[in-house]
Amino acid sequence: MSNSSRTELLSAVTTAARRHHAAYTLFNQALADRLGLHPTDLQCLSLLDLEPEPLTTGEIAKLTGLTSGSATRLVDRLERANLVERRPDPQDRRKALVSLTTQRDGQLETAWDEPGNAFAEALQDFTDAELAVIERYLLRTTEVGSRQAERLQAK
Repeated sequence: MSNSSRTELLSAVTTAARRHHAAYTLFNQALADRLGLHPTDLQCLSLLDLEPEPLTTGEIAKLTGLTSGSATRLVDRLERANLVERRPDPQDRRKALVSLTTQRDGQLETAWDEPGNAFAEALQDFTDAELAVIERYLLRTTEVGSRQAERLQAK
């Protein structure tokens, strides 16, 4: 592959990634609006769902890029909406662990049904090898994005 072909391909991937990010941001906003949530609240719920263990408010602040005060207010809102619950940390009673509630309204889960199916369908015609490359790309760019967010917040 010539340098100009690689340069063009890298440019095309970068352009597609930027469009993907913009489309997903718009999707997240629309879904949050549909559920009566702030987009950051929806992202927090999604991140809590991905974590194997409950998180402290400080860990939520780090994951969402919020200050500790803003993360506390976010958790307060989600707790009032019966979407999360706080429990004392058995290792450190000064801290509370936040997890998704088990008795929350099923509206949140059903709201993901159609988009989840559509996103899964979009991946159906990729080979296993291509899916592995997509996953590697997403993991790598997620790490880069997290590091760049930390860099920008530190300045």
